Amino acid sequence: MSATPIHRAPDSQAARQALALAGVFQAASLVDELARTGQVDPRAWETLINATVDTNPDSFEAIYGGHPNNLRRGLDTLEALVGRKQANPVVLRYGFSLLLLMNKLRTDRHMMDLLGQKLARVEGQAEHFGSTHENVIASLGEAYQETISTFKTRIVVQGDPSLLQTPMMPERVRACLMAGIRFALLWHQQGGRRWKLVFQRKALRQALDSLG
Repeated sequence: MSATPIHRAPDSQAARQALALAGVFQAASLVDELARTGQVDPRAWETLINATVDTNPDSFEAIYGGHPNNLRRGLDTLEALVGRKQANPVVLRYGFSLLLLMNKLRTDRHMMDLLGQKLARVEGQAEHFGSTHENVIASLGEAYQETISTFKTRIVVQGDPSLLQTPMMPERVRACLMAGIRFALLWHQQGGRRWKLVFQRKALRQALDSLG
């Protein structure tokens, strides 16, 4: 990814929660876009994949490349979540499903350990090939399929069936979903909870305002 000026660090827990949640819904948005068009916004895509293959970032800001605009697609979806924009119900469904799957994952210690091992191997691949290389995307997709996809709760992706069957498309979709899980775990680590999305909409609105 091209160098991006470093934005000042988010100065509140609410802002960090909003950025992490934006990552979840950016992943949801890109899954929807891939399934319908076969294309994705490169900046949004690279931000998600870079965050997923970097298992030990130097700082919170480093996770998303240092500037909130790297998560603009997700932040725009959050604006819909708080009622300021028209919501895409499919994207919202994917996003909330990712939060539900994250909760299942974090209470399954064996699965968490297994996923950590797989992502550590993917990180080594990314250092060798580059984070968005097909080999890395294929490994992310495989990691998702062998862990998150084994839960009874699954995300059923809607889209163009012919597109979804093209080479590397299932892997790209699963890599996006894995990125969504990564950001969902980050959101939880920052104190994010689903009930807050219902009862603390004002705090989320203020956090979005602070991020511009």
